[in-house]
Amino acid sequence: MNQFSYIRPASLKAAIDAVAKDNSARFIAGGTNLLDLMKSGVTTPEKLVDINRLPLKEIQVNGATLHIGALALNSELAAHDTVKSQYPLLSQALLAGASQQLRNMATVGGNMMQRTRCSYFYDTTMPCNKRNPNSGCGAIGGINRMHAIFGASDSCIAVHPSDMCVALAALDATVLVTGPKGSRRIPFHDFHRLPGNTPQLDNNLGKGELITGVEIPANDYTKYVYYLKVRDRASYAFALVSVAAALDIHNNEIRSARLAMGGVAHKPWRLYEAEKALTGKAPTEENFRYAANIAIQSAKTYPHNAFKTGLSLNSIQTALLKAATV
Repeated sequence: MNQFSYIRPASLKAAIDAVAKDNSARFIAGGTNLLDLMKSGVTTPEKLVDINRLPLKEIQVNGATLHIGALALNSELAAHDTVKSQYPLLSQALLAGASQQLRNMATVGGNMMQRTRCSYFYDTTMPCNKRNPNSGCGAIGGINRMHAIFGASDSCIAVHPSDMCVALAALDATVLVTGPKGSRRIPFHDFHRLPGNTPQLDNNLGKGELITGVEIPANDYTKYVYYLKVRDRASYAFALVSVAAALDIHNNEIRSARLAMGGVAHKPWRLYEAEKALTGKAPTEENFRYAANIAIQSAKTYPHNAFKTGLSLNSIQTALLKAATV
């Protein structure tokens, strides 16, 4: 690991100024991903700005909106009474992620900022456009079993690793950020980026901008929800495919649906067309299969991950069936 300096500002402005004025500086909270990246030599910040003293740990309802501070721990958020009762899809997704020990350290903001677990990204001897722009993508011609089937490019086929973010995408969350130019709000579907020609950019944060919180509007998805995570082993493994499914069912009719996937794209992948296909329909296996087929129409596979198309179709259908029968 490279040598670095360490500061722990007491104010939001001081923390932002420290990163905005130093290109080698990085924010750190739980450090569950950043420290791994530093140990592997993937990233080498010369200054760490510890934000744990900032007042960003609240979890509270403001009017009709759930406000979650960026420093709220994953474990605390998953166990929060309001989250479990009013936003159960988020609680389920959080509990599917990592291990209990990591959830006790990982923060909401850090979860959103975590980088891909692509093995070529972590191996500094291999070409990787995310780690070293214009060096090539080792995964495209390599072992790409874990990689993207949606939204990839000739520059990168890595996938976003978060479970929490899949639920936040489905629930139409908004990201609150503050930076040198002030504060702004970013719709969750606009926060993370597809790789395009700039796969080194995971999100749309500007220089020195810090996530301060997340807001989720009140919704009717309090009962018929399910988070399905398909992985190689039951504990501490990233998703091959995951599905966040939420249904508003009344008198045997789906009034609205929310669907998002993980493990299949460079960002949480929202299934808008499949949601539309379900609206106004009965919650039947046939209708769920129809929506799942719509969801996978744009899939593009690679030599080692062609199985993900069928796995995605079955996972979407299974998640919807389980959500509808809770």
